[in-house]
Amino acid sequence: MFRSVRAIALCALAAVAVPAAAQVTTAPLQQVDDAPALSSQAGRQTGVVTYDREDGQQVIIRSYEPRSARSEAYRVDFAALDVDGDGFVSRAEAKAHPTLDAEFNAIDSNRDGRLSREELAGWLR
Repeated sequence: MFRSVRAIALCALAAVAVPAAAQVTTAPLQQVDDAPALSSQAGRQTGVVTYDREDGQQVIIRSYEPRSARSEAYRVDFAALDVDGDGFVSRAEAKAHPTLDAEFNAIDSNRDGRLSREELAGWLR
């Protein structure tokens, strides 16, 4: 019986010792003075948020305005789309332009069911 108790105690000590020997130490990251390069898709910075972690480290999150779209999908001939000449592009008139049709609700900021030149100018910036 003494041998079995001693064997169990040795196994228990071995189980505790192995994880302690397997621990890994880490070193803090090197501080970098240069700001990260801007992505080719980023424009001017629009916001920054800094979070302080419990370990004293900081997490910084920046947001950037996207660069203007230079695609044919975002070129609009207002006069050609305004078929009835009322000075607005209706939902039906926007169907002639697939991208404008798909983004109509996002562009129609006053939710009147038609797009003014001002609303389109904000979309095309």
